[in-house]
Amino acid sequence: MKPPYDITNRILMLYGQITESIGLCKSLLLVKPEARLRKQNRIKTIHSSLAIEGNTLDIEHVSALLENSRVIGPKRDIIEVQNAIKAYDKLSEFKPFSIKDFLKAHKLFMDGLVKSPGEFRSKQVGIMKGSEVQHIAPNFSLVPGLMNGLFDYIKADPDIDIIKSCVFHYEMEFIHPFEDGNGRMGRYWQTRLLMEVNPIFEFVPIEETIKKNQESYYKTLAEADSSGKSTVFIEFMLDAINRSLRNTIDESRPGNIDYKKRADFSLENLNDWFDRKEYMKINKGISSATASRDLKQLLKDRRIESSGTGRMTKYKKIV
Repeated sequence: MKPPYDITNRILMLYGQITESIGLCKSLLLVKPEARLRKQNRIKTIHSSLAIEGNTLDIEHVSALLENSRVIGPKRDIIEVQNAIKAYDKLSEFKPFSIKDFLKAHKLFMDGLVKSPGEFRSKQVGIMKGSEVQHIAPNFSLVPGLMNGLFDYIKADPDIDIIKSCVFHYEMEFIHPFEDGNGRMGRYWQTRLLMEVNPIFEFVPIEETIKKNQESYYKTLAEADSSGKSTVFIEFMLDAINRSLRNTIDESRPGNIDYKKRADFSLENLNDWFDRKEYMKINKGISSATASRDLKQLLKDRRIESSGTGRMTKYKKIV
């Protein structure tokens, strides 16, 4: 069965903002941030996702462990970080629609922390908030069937992939398929699904945005449980994705993309004759002076030819 949710005006608005950001990534050749920012965002991701689950190590400890430096702290917390580093290093290798790979990822995260890492739970569980039971998960005997159905949904359903990634995150949390590690797995696998939309998401620290809005995160999970549909959680996650993506674009300083990358990208995507305005349009954010310099250099390098003069000048790739 398809998980229940509604497509609201807010969902459509947020989806539009995200696709606009993805379009900006494409036009600016931002497939992934520079090495410094990739490392920085990976540290933020690991620290935030584990902090949500109660890990006490700070971001400096996570950075040190990423460098294989010795850290003093609770043994379990250190193991959690070391395992998460291994899991995120393997992120791009996992097949997004493979339940076997999903279980392999859980094994990486929870190795040495639970009795049977990489296996679905074999007992009934409930989620506590303080002294109260907030959520009773489905019976353990139903977990394999529910998870197979959820993977069938994300693989075959025609709905928008970004929205389906949010639905997966919520439904996995609801099913609570593991004895422990469900929260970090929900966030991790949503990132893996988003990478199918655009590879930039491997290095977008959505978990940091969630951590900064942790109370709302849990509140929307509870509201979705009460309503019997994931709509409110989808809205929350789309907003988190959008803000995280915009921050990553800003921090990547895309205006510094060099001439060669701009030129190569333009000549791959501009067909027939084009003018300076069209060159600027495909290289969003550059000035008319930069565009003029690029075109002058392309002519000098004999990669394009020109026709006309002044504002009427047209250019064409030399094949």
